[in-house]
Amino acid sequence: MAGARCRWVVIVITTLSLLADGARTIVSAQEARDGSAAQPEGTLLAPQSDLASPQQPVKPETPPEPTHTGLGSLFRNTISDFATFPQRKSTWVILGIGGAAAGLAYPIDDELNDSLQDADALRNFFKPGKYLGYAWVQGGAAVGLYVVGRYFMEPDAGTHTNKIAHLGFDLLRANFLSQGLTYGIKASVRRDRPTGECCSFPSGHASLTFATASVLERHFGYRNSWPMFVIAGYVSASRLTDNRHFLSDVLFGSALGMASGWTVVGSHGRENFALFPVPMRGGVALEGTWAFQKDQ
Repeated sequence: MAGARCRWVVIVITTLSLLADGARTIVSAQEARDGSAAQPEGTLLAPQSDLASPQQPVKPETPPEPTHTGLGSLFRNTISDFATFPQRKSTWVILGIGGAAAGLAYPIDDELNDSLQDADALRNFFKPGKYLGYAWVQGGAAVGLYVVGRYFMEPDAGTHTNKIAHLGFDLLRANFLSQGLTYGIKASVRRDRPTGECCSFPSGHASLTFATASVLERHFGYRNSWPMFVIAGYVSASRLTDNRHFLSDVLFGSALGMASGWTVVGSHGRENFALFPVPMRGGVALEGTWAFQKDQ
C-alpha cells in the first residue's frame, strides 16, 4: 500500500512538471511566432513602406524608459493584467492543457484521495508545502522584494526602478491576478473539498506557486528558476496528502497559475529591450538589443 501511495505522488509531481514544461514550451513558441515577446538579436520582417527606405540611413531608436514601479503603476498594471489575460492566445492553450489534464484526472480523484488518507509518512513529508503555498507567504515575499527594491535601493542608472523592485512588482501582480481568478472560479464552481466544505476547484496553493514560478522563469531563465517549479509541484502534492484538494483541482490550478504569471511578464522579455529598423535587400528588418545588457 505504501508503494502504491508513493507511486501516486510521483505521478502527480511528474504530471505537474510535464504540464509546466509543456506550457513553457508552447508559450515560448507562441511568443516567438507572434512577436509578443522580445528576442535578442532577432529579426522580424516588415513591409518596406511601413518603416523606412533602404536608401535612407536609419538610426536606432532610443531604448524605451523602463516601466515605473510605483503604487499607481502597480494598480494600473494589475487592472490591465485582468483585461489582457483572456486576450492572449497562450492563455487558452495553457488552460486547455490544464483543463484536459483535470478532466482525465477527475475519474480517479476519489480513489487517489482515499488511498492517501492514512499515509502519515507522506503527509509529514509534504506538510511544509501547506505553509509555502499560503498567500501570506507568497505575497509576503513579493512585498518584501518590492519594498526593499523600491525604498531601500537606488534605481538603476537612467531608470526609475531596479531589478529587485521590478521582480517584486511582477510577483505582486501575479499574486493579484492568479488569486483573483482562482477565487472567482471557486465562487462560480463551488465544488466541495474532499472534507465536504466549499470550495475546492481550483487549488489556490497551486495557482499561486505556479504563478510565482512563471514570473521567476521570465526574470531569471528556466535553468535558474526550475527549483521554483519543483517547489510548486511539491506544494501542489501537499494539498492531496493534506486532503484539502483533488488531483483535478491542483492540475487546473497549476495551469491557471502559469497562465497568470506569463500574462504579467508577457509584455516584456527577460529584460527591457529596444527595436530598431535596419535596411536590407528587398525590405527592412527589425533588430532587437537588450536595453540593460550593459548592466549585467
